Order: sequence, then C-alpha cells, then structure tokens
Amino acid sequence: MRGVDYSIAHSLNHFAVQHDGFEDPLKAYVGAAEILFLAIVVALFLIVPGRERRKAQRAAVSAAAATGIALLIAHFISTAVDRVRPFVAHPHSIHPFLAHAADPSFPSDHATAAFAIAVAVVLRQRAWGAVLLVLAAVLAVGRVFLGLHYPSDVVSGAAIGTVVALLLWAIPPVRELLDRIADICAGILGAVIDRVLPARAA
Repeated sequence: MRGVDYSIAHSLNHFAVQHDGFEDPLKAYVGAAEILFLAIVVALFLIVPGRERRKAQRAAVSAAAATGIALLIAHFISTAVDRVRPFVAHPHSIHPFLAHAADPSFPSDHATAAFAIAVAVVLRQRAWGAVLLVLAAVLAVGRVFLGLHYPSDVVSGAAIGTVVALLLWAIPPVRELLDRIADICAGILGAVIDRVLPARAA
C-alpha cells in the first residue's frame, strides 16, 4: 500500500512540476482554500436571503461543529501514526510547491475540515453543499499534486470529515441541539445588528 501511495503521489507531483499552467492556479487555490471555506461558511450564516436563510444558518453552525470535532479526531490519529510527509520522506523526488512545516501528514487536516464542512452543508443546503463538495475534492487532490500529502492522507481526512458530519445529522438529539444553537446565534446576532444599525430595525 505504501508503495502505491508513493507512486501515485510521485506521478501527480511530477505532472505538476512539468506543467506550470496547471500548477500555478492550483497552488493559488490550495493556498487560499482555508480563507475561502471560512468565507463561505460565514456567508451562509450572514447573507443567504429569504426562505433559505434559516436552513443556511443551521448549515453553517453544523459545519463549524463538524469541523471542530473532525479536526480533534484527526489530531489524535495524526499524533498516534506520526507519518512523515512525502516531501520530507522523498526530498529528491517530491517537490513541495507550498511552504509547509514537516509535521505529520496522516490524515490531512485540510481534507478533514473541507469535507466536514461540505457534507454538513449539503445535508441542509444542496446547492451550496454541491459547490463545496467540488471545492473540497479539488483541495484534497491538489494537496497531493503539490507534494504535501499522500493519497491515503487526503482520503482518510475526507472520510473522517464525512463520517462526523453524517453522524451529527443522523443522531436526532444532536441535530436538534445544533439547530437550536444556530437559531439562538441568529437571534443574538440580529439583535446586535439592529442596535448597531437602527435603520434596519425600523
């Protein structure tokens, strides 16, 4: 399995090395992905209008909860496995296109968070969720292309994020609690905005 993992990682990374027109936009996206996903979750909570607003707010809170739990699980797994990143283990054959610490690579935190967010959202907001699933998949594969992860790192991260998001949805008391938290947060935030912008309340 490790041989296959390395072979795929090396092939994808070598392709990126040979194709600047492919590597440059991918590097830009992967580098900005954390901010992009955060911005989408915030936008879901704040700016989705009309009838979908409540669902979007609940999706955003669920995404945040799923991400936090999934990343905590991934942290403990990462510490236990302590897998060396491909650009560290194979410095002469795999090139890292982004500066990165030589911390453990299994599972991928980025894939874990991206899929936790995407799956949590798709369960409540299919259109937004579908876009996020595509972005999450591109991010996961992109980190392999850029030499930061092995394929199994991102697959395991995607699995952790997906399972956590599904469990938070599938257990009714947990889903209802998250929905209540979202409704309370929306009410508090709305009251704050009304105080800051009295014209809105009027």
